[in-house]
Amino acid sequence: MKLHMQILIALGLGIKRNGHIFLGILGGIIVGILLHQHPNVLAANILTFIGQVFIRLIQMVVIPLVVSAIIIGITSVGDNKQLGKFGSKMIIYYGIITTIAVTIGAALALIMKPGIGAANFIAANAASEVQETVAATMQQQQGNILNIFLNFIPSNPFHSVAVGDMVPIIVFCLIFAIALSKVGDVNRPIVSFFESVFAATMKITDWIMFMAAPGVFALTASAVSSFGVEIFSSISKYLLVLFIGFAIQLFVVYPIFLSRVSKVSIVMLYSAITEAMMVAFGTASSSATLPLTIACCEKRGISHKISSFVLPLGATLNMDGTALLQVVAVIFLAQAYGVPLDLFLIIQIAILAIFASSTSAGIPGAGLITIALILNGMGLSPEQLVTGFAFLFTIERITDMMRTLVNVTSDVVVAAAIADNENEINYDLLNNPASYEEIA
Repeated sequence: MKLHMQILIALGLGIKRNGHIFLGILGGIIVGILLHQHPNVLAANILTFIGQVFIRLIQMVVIPLVVSAIIIGITSVGDNKQLGKFGSKMIIYYGIITTIAVTIGAALALIMKPGIGAANFIAANAASEVQETVAATMQQQQGNILNIFLNFIPSNPFHSVAVGDMVPIIVFCLIFAIALSKVGDVNRPIVSFFESVFAATMKITDWIMFMAAPGVFALTASAVSSFGVEIFSSISKYLLVLFIGFAIQLFVVYPIFLSRVSKVSIVMLYSAITEAMMVAFGTASSSATLPLTIACCEKRGISHKISSFVLPLGATLNMDGTALLQVVAVIFLAQAYGVPLDLFLIIQIAILAIFASSTSAGIPGAGLITIALILNGMGLSPEQLVTGFAFLFTIERITDMMRTLVNVTSDVVVAAAIADNENEINYDLLNNPASYEEIA
């Protein structure tokens, strides 16, 4: 199938699955233009209320989502008998490409400054409040570097949960999950509990994303009614930064990475997983794409031993596309609200993005949900940046589709590298597309 046809199919899948989101954006633009020309205070207040409800619903699921994702991910690694053989290599590879992703995202956002144009649409009092909050938080952290690391360790995990202090929550969950993975089958009741929590939280997130249409409609309409259609020219540079970053990751980073750690041909690998890449783009869900991703790998040269271990964990923990998006989004928000970005803050944003991305569920919208973790490290909450989030949600579905394509491709790249290292790859099959089995 020709490349342009594959792209059209992917776009078609995306529009079919996410049509309500596109309609919400379109409706928000139309209503926003009408309200901009004929202001109505009651309608504006209702739209603002709906938008804030949507953001609060997103905040509501962050902690249970993060806690359950970490515990399930770590305990599944610890229980797997293959961990001693190549689990550490998987973690190192995932760490390398995610670090590269956040570095690319931060560099592009700092060079191209996508948030500067949006600064004109941010209320002066809101910007001042955000600047003061971040400055106070950074001054407190920089005053005693050792205290930053000390505060990573919660003296009372339940207090951290109550106040939403995400980094100590993550540290406790990591320690607790590692301990659970080492105590054997006695951990099953607890792990099963968190599996249920994760499943239930993903279901709630599905409901929230089903409510995304009115939420995005309200946020878009509110933003356009306040600022007019000029808002889209301000968000275009943000979209361009992400597009360039994702393209660099797909067409520069992954090929170089594979050439350095394996002898896998990136061209043949991409050819083998074309269907999975298209479905990832169309569904914006790495979890929904996972069965097809595994099928593509196993039927086209990568062994079941590698695919069944690396790919499910990658769909849960490896989200370098999400990490890149989150870094760019937070820097965009910082620039829009006039927050000074020194080296200390940039490094902190990058590190927290790695944490936040690895706790994102493989479902639509998860990338912007866990962005609250990064903001929390800056002393902020999404409620303080409602206008800024309106910009992000206006094109969230497009960026979600792109980041998911990168996430899924990244999982397969790492699986192929490990399969090559462990002699678990059939090159006769991988390098011969004519012999590929059809994916059911």
